[in-house]
Amino acid sequence: MSELVVRTSMGSLTAWHELAPAFTRLTGHKVIVAQEDAATTLDKVLASGAQSDLISLYGEPLNRIVKGGKTVGGSSTVFTRAAVGLSVKSGAPWPDISTPEAFKKALLNAKSIAYSFGGSGQIAARAIEKLGIAAQMAPKTVRSVGGPAAAYIVRGEVEMAIQQFNVSKPVAGTDYVGDLPAGLHEYVVFEVAVLKASKEQDAARALIQFVTSREAAPLLRKAMMEPAA
Repeated sequence: MSELVVRTSMGSLTAWHELAPAFTRLTGHKVIVAQEDAATTLDKVLASGAQSDLISLYGEPLNRIVKGGKTVGGSSTVFTRAAVGLSVKSGAPWPDISTPEAFKKALLNAKSIAYSFGGSGQIAARAIEKLGIAAQMAPKTVRSVGGPAAAYIVRGEVEMAIQQFNVSKPVAGTDYVGDLPAGLHEYVVFEVAVLKASKEQDAARALIQFVTSREAAPLLRKAMMEPAA
């Protein structure tokens, strides 16, 4: 049996916590899930020679690694996606975010908000830009690092946070109000790829086949994410 190390960002961590043990039960292959705080830390990890068999990232950070020649050609595969929405402190009134105009009002009325530099943060920034309130929101926006944006609510640093559902929902002391309204909402889409440095590429490919299978779909939903297709 093989041992696989999956390097993943925070964004798809909940998925791997469900998928990894299921794959082990099915195949006997051990899967170690290692969270990397930011895409840039992956460069250091990969350069260090530490065991790394697969990477799980979204968009540009993954494309950068693929273009850098660190992955097996053609192995990059979309496997899951995450909704993005608004959180507030538990017990606080829930703002109306059912329409773009209502969401705009909620943001303008907020004393402060937080969103990340990652995929969900890019979606939040695009939504704010579309609403035409980027200038008004800039002075009261905090960019989260090193953990969920919703944690900034718990610490009293901001009033609201925008981030992925699967990252925000588990944060105790906060409520997930709902996804961004139609016309502004986008999913953060995640891919997984086999690394050239992997000495267990057959097992790694088997893991990719599993996470994109019909059997993986309920596990992804349990992880508060969705199958990619």
